[in-house]
Amino acid sequence: MNPAFDLDQANREVAQAGAFLGRLRQELGRVVVGQSYLMDRLLLGLLTSGHLLLEGVPGLAKTTAVKALATAIHTHFRRIQFTPDLLPADLVGTQVYQPQRGEFTIKKGPIFANIVLADEINRAPAKVQSALLEAMQERQVTIGETTFPLPDPFLVLATQNPIEQEGTYPLPEAQVDRFMLKLRVGYPTRAEEKEIVKRAGAGFPEVQPVIDPGAILAAREALGRVHLDDRLVDYIVDLVHATRDPKAFGLGDLASLIQFGASPRASIYLQTAARAWAFLQGRAFVTPQDVKSIAADVLRHRVILTYEAEAEELTPDAVVERILARVPVP
Repeated sequence: MNPAFDLDQANREVAQAGAFLGRLRQELGRVVVGQSYLMDRLLLGLLTSGHLLLEGVPGLAKTTAVKALATAIHTHFRRIQFTPDLLPADLVGTQVYQPQRGEFTIKKGPIFANIVLADEINRAPAKVQSALLEAMQERQVTIGETTFPLPDPFLVLATQNPIEQEGTYPLPEAQVDRFMLKLRVGYPTRAEEKEIVKRAGAGFPEVQPVIDPGAILAAREALGRVHLDDRLVDYIVDLVHATRDPKAFGLGDLASLIQFGASPRASIYLQTAARAWAFLQGRAFVTPQDVKSIAADVLRHRVILTYEAEAEELTPDAVVERILARVPVP
């Protein structure tokens, strides 16, 4: 660890900057039962300004959780239902001609919000999905010849259904890579589902704003003070390189199963997500377990398997699990 790094001071700063997390979790818990995996990743995306792709069957509170999060932090929220007839202008906006003045004016689209829910994103064709690229990467939108910055914080949370593929379009690889995390949202436990049924009968309470966006921006500044040891940087780079050259890490059996490995963006997102995960735990330093905890969410949508792997019904999650088990931990 850097001798100039004051761990006690950094821990105090992290605790102070993250003090709002307890209030936020408590407020969200009034509406969303269980789903700790989903809620933790939503908070992580908020802290890092990283976009999230949520995959899960209908009825798992994906939309409810996103709406509750936007309400609890008192931000501007927009939900966009992606459909086959959606046009790029419906998303980013367009130029509208004003005959009285003989000029065009700009009508901004729903993308100009702090938190944007792209519901069933794979229902829209590629030209609409690609309209998100500039917004997600550059955090700006160009309409005609004018470029408009998007508000800060800005977060795209997209959902897709993994089981119903009729009438859907695969997401372009360039866009999938823009998502920091891809989440696999699962079913609640029996006890959680019982609580859901009881609350549904009594009526779910309305979420109240408990923090403002300024608390999020302050937390992001504190996030930069979370210490990441150089050995962990090597570990992160090794994990990503193992998806490209598995033979170099004693994983020769994966060489014929991986068509394309993760891009350098995966390394960047993995170190950022590991810092945020440590922050969520109230620590000012990253451990190898922090990296492991978030690695599958960062890598699963960036590892492209071969037809041979698909024939063997091998999943990207299984590949990432084998890489995590084999790459030496510092």
